[in-house]
Amino acid sequence: MPTGIRKASGEFLIIQDADLEYDPQEYNDLLKPVLKGLADVVYGSRCMGGNPHRILFFWHTIGNKFLTFLSNMFTDLNLTDMETCHKLFNTKLIQSFNLEENRFGFEPEVTAKISRIPDIRIYEVGISYYGRTYKEGKKNKMERWFPCFILNY
Repeated sequence: MPTGIRKASGEFLIIQDADLEYDPQEYNDLLKPVLKGLADVVYGSRCMGGNPHRILFFWHTIGNKFLTFLSNMFTDLNLTDMETCHKLFNTKLIQSFNLEENRFGFEPEVTAKISRIPDIRIYEVGISYYGRTYKEGKKNKMERWFPCFILNY
């Protein structure tokens, strides 16, 4: 299990991609369904809602949609953006998993594990996406994966 998850002590844990393409000011959007008593886990989705979304990289989008499709097939979920690294969990829930992946494989692994929990309430909220070009510093190519960093609330 990644060290940040293991050491978290707050009630909620937010996973935020470290590539500066998501807006930390949207954490409250992730918290709303949980605080209203509707959700146990919340995924931020770059594919829904009216938030700003920079248009870049057709093949990255196709790859993301394909990976989300595969995940949905195996988990029987209906996510729009499984690969988002903007997620909120109850800290004790995510700490109860035996997580093995530290990098890009974390997304499908954690999604598969939460999908197996009976009566789990998973929500998605629309989030902004401020994608960068490679010239602007994006390094996420098919042969490279970025770790996420974890925020503890």
